[in-house]
Amino acid sequence: MSRAVPAEAFRLPAFQPGMRIGLFGGSFDPPHQGHREVSLAAIRLLGLDQVWWLVSPQNPLKPNAPSEDLLRRVAAAERVANHPRIKVTAAEAALGTTYTAETLRRLAPRFRDVRLVWMMGADNLATFHHWRDWRAIAERVPIAIFNRPGLAFKALSSPAAKFLARARIPARSAGKLFEKQPPAWVFVGTPHVTVSSTALRALRRPS
Repeated sequence: MSRAVPAEAFRLPAFQPGMRIGLFGGSFDPPHQGHREVSLAAIRLLGLDQVWWLVSPQNPLKPNAPSEDLLRRVAAAERVANHPRIKVTAAEAALGTTYTAETLRRLAPRFRDVRLVWMMGADNLATFHHWRDWRAIAERVPIAIFNRPGLAFKALSSPAAKFLARARIPARSAGKLFEKQPPAWVFVGTPHVTVSSTALRALRRPS
């Protein structure tokens, strides 16, 4: 039986007005060094003060994906993150939100004096047009997309990328993403993360 998630895991990390915060959502099932590498690259390239790993109770696009209980995923994410500027939270469970658009709408009133960016991998950009209210997400926050091996062409030729083509800024200007009024997005070629949670789950399944 799954243990209850401790109350502190539901809370939003502490923040100050004027901060630049990257929101990195996902099931983190399991978390891995690729998540950490992307977060550190985002801190450096985007000038972030913090990156928050939003460990979701359930990925709506993967309803049948094997998933550890939330407590174990949060604890595993904290071990992998292991950095003072990477914060792990299960706040979506407390908010009762499943979709990114819902989460951003619920958080917006709390972040009037904070600058946010949504972070995701190229694999997510390739399927972004399937996300609920994806256009509303793009209109609400700037988006930073990080490349994945073999996915750049698929991601950049996706329906969402084509729809938002005029809002894209060059990678060399990633540090200026926060100066842009959404929709605004950047495609970052590094780090070139080869590991994925899907592959790690496959490895741990009995043959």
